[in-house]
Amino acid sequence: MKKSQIRKLFLKIRKRNRNRNISINFQDIFNILIKKKIKAKVIGGYYPYNYELDCLKILERFEKKNYVITLPKIRENFKMSFFEWSSKDPFSINKYGIPEPISKKIRYPDILLVPLLAFDKSLNRVGYGGGFYDRYIKRMKNRKKTISIGLAYSFQKVREIKSNKNDMKLDFVITEKNIFI
Repeated sequence: MKKSQIRKLFLKIRKRNRNRNISINFQDIFNILIKKKIKAKVIGGYYPYNYELDCLKILERFEKKNYVITLPKIRENFKMSFFEWSSKDPFSINKYGIPEPISKKIRYPDILLVPLLAFDKSLNRVGYGGGFYDRYIKRMKNRKKTISIGLAYSFQKVREIKSNKNDMKLDFVITEKNIFI
């Protein structure tokens, strides 16, 4: 199946499943950080949009453990950067209708929670097709070690995603049922 077909299909499936009360176990994410001996404390999240898996409660738990929380802003030339955010902070709405932090302080996440439409056992992902996360992950690989963790519903797993040179594999994918390494 082509990525465009996967996108279309999983947008519908995710919307159909929007009323199911599914969440990711915070401890699963935290255990990965412990196991990988990741002591860095800057975590990049996202504001859930278009029926994405909600990670705001996870971010609040990290905040209580004194992590610096960051959320993305879309910048000029289709680039994305992460800015500090606290659960007490208000948002502004970008041109896509997605809430963004109002902070002007850019931070480079050590741990990046990544939304997705579909993933496979090789940790390839399909997003919305704009390449924002692929470009960001690639840029971070040249700057510092960043662990990318895809957050997904178990029903978003597909047999195979054909990837190209611009696609960046994730380090992990966590669903409500499994951890994929």
